[in-house]
Amino acid sequence: MAIHFTSEQRLEDGVLEREFTLGEIPGILWTPASAPAPLILLSPPPLGLRKTYPRLVARARHSAADGFATATIELPGSGDRPRWPAAEQALADLRRAMEADEPVNDEIIDALILPLVDKAVPEWQAALDALLALPEIGGPVGYSGGVISIGTRLAVVEPRISAAVLFAGSFVPRAMFGEARQVTIPLHVLLQWDDEGNDRQAALDLFDAFGSKEKTLHANMGGHTGVPQHAGEAAAQFFTRHLK
Repeated sequence: MAIHFTSEQRLEDGVLEREFTLGEIPGILWTPASAPAPLILLSPPPLGLRKTYPRLVARARHSAADGFATATIELPGSGDRPRWPAAEQALADLRRAMEADEPVNDEIIDALILPLVDKAVPEWQAALDALLALPEIGGPVGYSGGVISIGTRLAVVEPRISAAVLFAGSFVPRAMFGEARQVTIPLHVLLQWDDEGNDRQAALDLFDAFGSKEKTLHANMGGHTGVPQHAGEAAAQFFTRHLK
């Protein structure tokens, strides 16, 4: 499957931003002036690329200043992609449990996360195939983003990914702990200590389970959206160390 570019614009700092489709999957590629560049796969939250664009482009421009190309794709069921009734039902069940102040059980977490991982990971691999075929993209490849289970699975099954920054802020199915033990690449895990929607203990247990010899946990006080700027800078330094 080849990338089909649908638009392009040059941002004021010289970064080239191009929207593309990969089959039915929309995405965006940002490339610095220096090419070929190492690649960071930037996984968005499941809120849609249009909603999260300001956050994504800020991170992409920061990465371009460090000499990296960055690409993102729309997650299944998000944004302009076809509705996914099973995922919507799982989300409704989660909200109902949280509003009723009931514990979020394994069944709800599995229904919400595991089908998303099963669908999203092969799409990321197809995107990686297409991106690495472009002359302006070189290796190596890093992964950065939330829905920590997607990053965990990708780190296990995709040998082209050399290092990953993972955002702890999503529910973790029990099955992912076994996969985490198989992860061996360097990891930098970001955790917001007071994240209202995150099970902090599950995030700490997952970090403990990762099999990587080099893994760093970067925890900061504050809620889900309160990630301090210096946390992003530390993540950028991590990629410079491992991908340059």
